[in-house]
Amino acid sequence: MSAQPNPWYERDERFIQAHHQPACLIDLALTRGIDSHRLLRGTGLFYQDILTGQQRICTEQFLRLIDNAQQLQGSDDCSFLFGQQLLPGHYGHASHALRHAQNLSQALERLVLLRRRVSPLLTPRVRLDDKFVYLHWFDSCGAGAREVFLVEAAMTAVTAMCRWLSGEPLPWQYQLRHTQPGYIEQYWVHLGEDVRFSCPQNLMRLPREYLVKSWPHASVTVGQVAEQASLHELAAANELAPSILDALFDHIHDHISQSRIRQPLGLERLAEAHGMSAATLKRKLKRHDTQFQQQLDQVRTYIALDLYLSKGFSSDEVAAYLNFNDRANFRRSFKRWTGYLPSDLIGRLA
Repeated sequence: MSAQPNPWYERDERFIQAHHQPACLIDLALTRGIDSHRLLRGTGLFYQDILTGQQRICTEQFLRLIDNAQQLQGSDDCSFLFGQQLLPGHYGHASHALRHAQNLSQALERLVLLRRRVSPLLTPRVRLDDKFVYLHWFDSCGAGAREVFLVEAAMTAVTAMCRWLSGEPLPWQYQLRHTQPGYIEQYWVHLGEDVRFSCPQNLMRLPREYLVKSWPHASVTVGQVAEQASLHELAAANELAPSILDALFDHIHDHISQSRIRQPLGLERLAEAHGMSAATLKRKLKRHDTQFQQQLDQVRTYIALDLYLSKGFSSDEVAAYLNFNDRANFRRSFKRWTGYLPSDLIGRLA
């Protein structure tokens, strides 16, 4: 019998094609006079290996490359200039599928569908309400301190792609988890002035009427063929599975969203549902620079924001949805997740 494909991938697996996004970062550094040997130090990579177009690297190697690039360049615009190169990018069929999206709605669908190829270290998640489309960005492989760099690059990439393919700048609004950095002008130049820091999650928001505006120069046939070809490539390489953090996010989200489930979800129950011991899951989460409570709180925050901002739930209703029996306990928990009380945060993000 043939071995069953893994239900997810982890950060030590070599799934990132080195001649895609890593090569973009290398090229950016080379244009600034950075020596390739110094840039690749500690990654286990050689420049000639990347030129073969066959080299695959793991998350840790890519993150080390990011560390080196930031340290050697010593500039505040590295992530933003890197992001300018990423989408639609040069990823073969996946890039053609994005390039020929008919509108923003289809582009976001393909961004999510083909994320292993076009966004290997961050997971995009799309959410809609009556007024806005939200594009959330979540760490998929344990980026740790490099998450700021990756989010800056990802938001820049989507912003630049939408401007190019739509033929106009779109009025995105940006919410970021980290505190405002000293290089705020880079955000204004590459993203826009509607940027908010110290927010609960990393997301981009846009009025939903922009979702279905037709984009010029798109080819329906080319885009559909490219999408299917990319999916075949990913399936053949067993690259359609989510990361372990994505799989856990989905499981926690489904557990909370199914109102008939009232038993609390702890580490033991989550591990059992994925066929492992609690100790094994705890070790895997630690390798991904996270822990169970952090993952649980992340999903709770995601759901709470949707209920508050999109569905108009009261604090009592949100607390009940999240299976809190005590409103005061929920308010304390919400402040721990976000740094704000519900009333303060809603007014800030509305």
